[in-house]
Amino acid sequence: MAKEPAANLFPRRARLFNAALALALVPLLWLLYRLDPRPAGNPLDLAFWGLVAAWIQNTQIRLPLKATISQLFIVLLAALLVFPLWVIPLLAFFFNWNRRFLRDRTYPIYADLFNRLQMALSVALGALAFHATDQHLIGLALSRDLADGLAILAGGFVFYFVNITLVAYMVALYTESPLLRVWQANFSWLSLSYLVLTPVALLFARLYTANPPVLGGWGGWPVLLFLVPLYYARFHWDEFVRLKDAFEQTVETLMATIDAKDRHTRLHSERVAAIAVDLAKAAGLDAVDRDKLRLGARVHDIGKLAIPDHILLKPGRLTDEEFARIKEHPVKGEELLSKAPLFSDILPIVRQHHERWDGRGYPDGLKATGIHRWARIVALADAYEAMTAGRPYRPAKTPEAALEEVLDNAGTQFDPELVALFKELWERDPVWRDREVFLRTYSSEASSPDSSPASPAASGPATTPKRN
Repeated sequence: MAKEPAANLFPRRARLFNAALALALVPLLWLLYRLDPRPAGNPLDLAFWGLVAAWIQNTQIRLPLKATISQLFIVLLAALLVFPLWVIPLLAFFFNWNRRFLRDRTYPIYADLFNRLQMALSVALGALAFHATDQHLIGLALSRDLADGLAILAGGFVFYFVNITLVAYMVALYTESPLLRVWQANFSWLSLSYLVLTPVALLFARLYTANPPVLGGWGGWPVLLFLVPLYYARFHWDEFVRLKDAFEQTVETLMATIDAKDRHTRLHSERVAAIAVDLAKAAGLDAVDRDKLRLGARVHDIGKLAIPDHILLKPGRLTDEEFARIKEHPVKGEELLSKAPLFSDILPIVRQHHERWDGRGYPDGLKATGIHRWARIVALADAYEAMTAGRPYRPAKTPEAALEEVLDNAGTQFDPELVALFKELWERDPVWRDREVFLRTYSSEASSPDSSPASPAASGPATTPKRN
């Protein structure tokens, strides 16, 4: 029996995971009620904190794996000092509103339910850590503010750990990537700033419960006032993503400029990337590596910017001297991108995509597995695309003839294992197999609205994984 695609299995697995989260949450709520059985409190207080939570959850920032993060954790941790412990998970569940779920009818209920359940479970465990730490420190005769501050740090650490783990697990499940890789790509750089912001929760709680009120006769006014700088502090997190996007968009523009110079190379790098990503997935690369490889495939020819147009666009065959200049482009490309640390992982693709399995490639004459695996993948994709695109001095090959040439060069020009995987993919008739079909399809998709798949979101981190 054929293995069911992971894309079809994911909703079922997500629903089972949601059921497990719900089963874990119920006894935690009961335990929190036993530890702190006070009544819920003033409905107006609940409404205020709930609405603040809903607002701040929707001021999200994108993360690398098509994910987002908000500062909701500060509001929920502050609420630990305002309400009974058992109330906070309920606030997290009922006020964790996602604008996409409200506006997009295709957004699945199980994704929204996961967001609510994992947030409630994370803050419930954080509340237990807060309570245990607070009680222990009070027994040491510490001041109330110091005890509460240290307890908030303990609760924030547990909240962060559980929240990130649950969300990363769901992203890993969706993208078929190792859990650790997802954590490194999306969340590792956030940890310090997240924990540094945690004490702000104590300030919020003290401002709200101050007697007499600090501002305007109501504790909500100073909280709202301090939300303004907190809102703008989120741009510290946003800077990482914006910088990465700016680099990628600049490079994408340069590559589009190169491709646009010659009708034979129109959408060349896009098609190479499409082939390479499919081949990488067949070869077992996870979503994090496939995303990097996609970028490497898009920019593999960026060194051609350093080649004069009269050589690059020459309609006839090149002289030996001109071909020697063309052969400089992998090294030139590496030099260009090496100045940007964000591209360090893909430099081997740029430098080595013209190396050959038999060692007769350039610029370094690398051989077999001495060539980076990602570069071997892009080299095969690049060669197939070039063969089926044609050039002014030679006609394009048919997909069948290009496949035959790829097979003939297995073990000489190309990695034979990758050739076998390429043949399997080719026989499934992917959109990139025929260049004209790809050009029509790609142009059509580029002019259509984005319809990325719905997926889980979280409070500290709210994530929407991207499938390659």
